[in-house]
Amino acid sequence: MELNRKNSLLLITLIYILTIIFAVGVYLVLPFKFWLNLLIADIATTMFVFVFSVIFKNASIYDPYWSVQPIVVLFAFLVCNPISPIKICLMLTVVFWGVRLTANWVYTFKDLQHQDWRYTQLKQQTKKFYPLVNFFGIHLFPTLIVYSCILPAVFVMTSNTTTSVISYLFILVSILSVILQGVADWQMHQFRKNRVTTFMQQGVWKYSRHPNYLAEILMWWGIGLSCVLTLNSQWYLLVGAMLNTLMFIFISIPLADKRLSKKEGFKEYKNSTRMLLPIPRFNKNK
Repeated sequence: MELNRKNSLLLITLIYILTIIFAVGVYLVLPFKFWLNLLIADIATTMFVFVFSVIFKNASIYDPYWSVQPIVVLFAFLVCNPISPIKICLMLTVVFWGVRLTANWVYTFKDLQHQDWRYTQLKQQTKKFYPLVNFFGIHLFPTLIVYSCILPAVFVMTSNTTTSVISYLFILVSILSVILQGVADWQMHQFRKNRVTTFMQQGVWKYSRHPNYLAEILMWWGIGLSCVLTLNSQWYLLVGAMLNTLMFIFISIPLADKRLSKKEGFKEYKNSTRMLLPIPRFNKNK
């Protein structure tokens, strides 16, 4: 069954409404501590979305999960616990990030006949093992990353601790990272509309090959550090920000660079533009 862009978006919206209902139901029937209930519900809902990805033969159905899940989870914990300024700031920051990221996904989404190039590439490379790669690599692994990234904020939502000015400064880091990501995406969209060169080397892309990935990394370090400072303990909760960073450095960026390396002039582009940090490279031969 072929669906146009509008109907494809409506279908995915319906899938996520059903997913949220399913997630709440799973969480409420579990008898464990909140963090374990959330983990189990997270995995269960990922399996729920995965079923639709298989039905429609498109793993990109999972893509909105990354930006929708944190908003739903944190809102649920916010309204079920005493409210404080730090909790509201965390919620608004994650909403700002999630809405922007989801809007960018909607803008670039074509329809259910199109799938993220990375998933198609993995399918071609793994062949008969793709169903396993699809579930564990494309669906479950990112879910665990998202879960670990928002866990510090979930702990804050369930606590009654006070916070300091430094915690708010790290929230500001997250807000600025969302702005950076938005600027980077907008600049890339404009470049693709009016492409005159092979590689984007204008704006923030002049100094970083992956400024949007840098912003995603900074977003969760800001949230994580703000939360552990608010809790005044539980530094192990920063494992989420660390895993997120490692995922981009060792998986996402190498995949993107490998694709770009097929274009003529990539070596020179790589030598003149840093991988992440948007600062000038004075010695272009290194």
